[in-house]
Amino acid sequence: MKRPAVFFDRDGVLNEDSGYVFDISKLRWIDGAREAIKAANDAGYFVFVVTNQSGVARGFYEETHVEALHKVMMNDLARIGAHIDAFEYCPYHPEAVIERYRRVSHRRKPAPGMINDLLKRFPVDVSRSILIGDKSTDLEAARAAGIKGYLFAGHNLEHFLRSILECKDFRPHRS
Repeated sequence: MKRPAVFFDRDGVLNEDSGYVFDISKLRWIDGAREAIKAANDAGYFVFVVTNQSGVARGFYEETHVEALHKVMMNDLARIGAHIDAFEYCPYHPEAVIERYRRVSHRRKPAPGMINDLLKRFPVDVSRSILIGDKSTDLEAARAAGIKGYLFAGHNLEHFLRSILECKDFRPHRS
């Protein structure tokens, strides 16, 4: 059975964007981010993270750092009974200093590749799904994938998400 999904950008939406976040000790959740994920879980939505990670391509950190940070985020969420169904990240950049990451990728936002890959793997109701991002490229990726995008300007993510989910069009249908 298809379910709606909330796609979150990571840096600037779920965690503070202090520039190429990869150091676990520097992870700072945005106010209400964990609670927003739990609210989406409780409402029956899939929860996905789609994040460009050009810091890998630029040689600032490695993919193992990205994966370790995501594991810490999952462990933090588990403490409040929340979870993310899948993380997708794009380490590629056309001007990468590390050659194996130097390319134009269909997964790098504003391209919709990460979203489309998730849509292939999970039974997502696209018509009732949303993306929350903090940049126009996030919204472009959502639009290209046929998903409604919302620009998050900071403050409390839980309040922001709840105001969207309270709209009749985005309530999950329960059987």
